[in-house]
Amino acid sequence: MSLTTSSAQNISHILTEALPYINRFTGKTFVVKYGGNAMVDETLKNSFARDIVLMKRTGMNPIVVHGGGPQIGDLLKRLGKDSEFYRGMRVTDSETMDVVQMVLGGLVNKDIVTLINRQGGAAVGLTGKDAELIHARQLTFTRDNPEMNAPEIIDIGHVGEVDSFDTSIIELLIHGNFIPVIAPIGIGENGQSYNINAECDTFS
Repeated sequence: MSLTTSSAQNISHILTEALPYINRFTGKTFVVKYGGNAMVDETLKNSFARDIVLMKRTGMNPIVVHGGGPQIGDLLKRLGKDSEFYRGMRVTDSETMDVVQMVLGGLVNKDIVTLINRQGGAAVGLTGKDAELIHARQLTFTRDNPEMNAPEIIDIGHVGEVDSFDTSIIELLIHGNFIPVIAPIGIGENGQSYNINAECDTFS
């Protein structure tokens, strides 16, 4: 495809502007949280995948951690199960946890991997349970209850927070020139599965 003089000048200007940042961040690892409208709009999805591949090709090491709340909600609705939230967290009983694993670890994760690979990247999909990447514990909340002498504990099921994160498998993938795509599902000390908010501080 031939370029007009104007197009060539625009590309040259963009590259000139970007070069100092490329030089500054080459070899650095970045965690990219992917979710929201960018997961449902086709133009934004492809733009996201291109940007991730561009980061890798310019020497940066992107790690994608993704959500999938709308997709989980859609499947639960089709199964006749209502979604319930507490302080922005999805109340996750055992049945909901099965759906979370199916959607996040399967459908959504593999769709993102495919998007990146179609743009020329080499993405590898994981959940936090693979190789026990993410060890988690149950996340609980408390609230004041005038009828009790102590705060009331609110149990929202299989919702977790990160206890520890084993970076060794991520480092192997990065050094192998792969792009890790992680579904935020953690594993507890007794093998329980936990749904983890993809925006948690551990991923930032």
